[in-house]
Amino acid sequence: MTAARVAHWIWGPSAAARVARLPLLPLAGGYWAIMKLRAARGRADAVRLPLPTIAVGNLSVGGTGKTPLAAWIAHYCAARGRTPGILLRGYGGDEPLVHRRLVPQAVVVANPDRVAGAVAARAQGAQVFVLDDAYQLLGVGRDLNIAVVSAESAGASPWPLPAGPWREGLDALGRADLIVVTRKRASAEAAGALADQLGRARRGGGGGGGEGATPVCMARLAVSHLEGMQSGRRQELAVLVGRGVVAAAGIADPESFAEQLGAAGASVQLVAYQDHHAYRQADLERLVRAAARGDYVVVTEKDAVKLRRQWPGSAAEPLVAVLAVQWERNGRALEQAVDAVLASCRRA
Repeated sequence: MTAARVAHWIWGPSAAARVARLPLLPLAGGYWAIMKLRAARGRADAVRLPLPTIAVGNLSVGGTGKTPLAAWIAHYCAARGRTPGILLRGYGGDEPLVHRRLVPQAVVVANPDRVAGAVAARAQGAQVFVLDDAYQLLGVGRDLNIAVVSAESAGASPWPLPAGPWREGLDALGRADLIVVTRKRASAEAAGALADQLGRARRGGGGGGGEGATPVCMARLAVSHLEGMQSGRRQELAVLVGRGVVAAAGIADPESFAEQLGAAGASVQLVAYQDHHAYRQADLERLVRAAARGDYVVVTEKDAVKLRRQWPGSAAEPLVAVLAVQWERNGRALEQAVDAVLASCRRA
């Protein structure tokens, strides 16, 4: 079992998990205090970047959908004639490659120093910045601050790291200009209840209104179709019905990926790796054997950007699950917020 899966078990709702995380509570309290101090200090001396800036991030670790949402926003900007500069830390090496495939019009710069990254992106033609994984990046100013909260995380341990998955508590949503509740395997009802809860906490958000309300949107992150990893040939999800599928996923929430393929009618065997997994030769050989004896090997885009250059041409190509952001509530509020930022680009 990987360290990530152990952590997710400890953060779970079972009685055994609650006992197992008790020794971690003092560390969680210390972490919480440090994050409170950072939040208080960071806003006072935030550095403004040289272009209008949209920041996307989350309160919990991994798997909320911030990267698909950041890519959606960058694509929205590009469709409206503005070249987005996507700035990210580049942790793990796969996310810059994913962004370049999802938004080929974008300038993608991976640099832990976002200020230096912004200078580089602007020099390459960026007209608006989209910061991926930047909610806790308190030293950098932004024109639109978007917090992503996953419906799947709502049932997890309420404690901060390491006793729970939370980088910050829900009170940190006070910094958000807009909140997006995402769901993968959670029901629409569960996600809607969370959106309603957050809307009430933010003085009538969720599109309801009230002066000063923080808009709350809701989106489903769903597999829309499949593409051949090498050929790019599109296939509909219907090809998986009744077929055996090996699902390979080195992401933060591989179980949701497997459930999405199962919901499409596949009989799924999950091969889960650590988030940002670097595929070794033994991993590759295992998947090639699976492709030879099974119906399909299906991977995420995050895994495909690493497997694509290693996959032998003689083996059956895996299928890549293409993830789509499907707005289920108040998506227009996000469009209007991004439009306001793009309007400031025109004035600059």
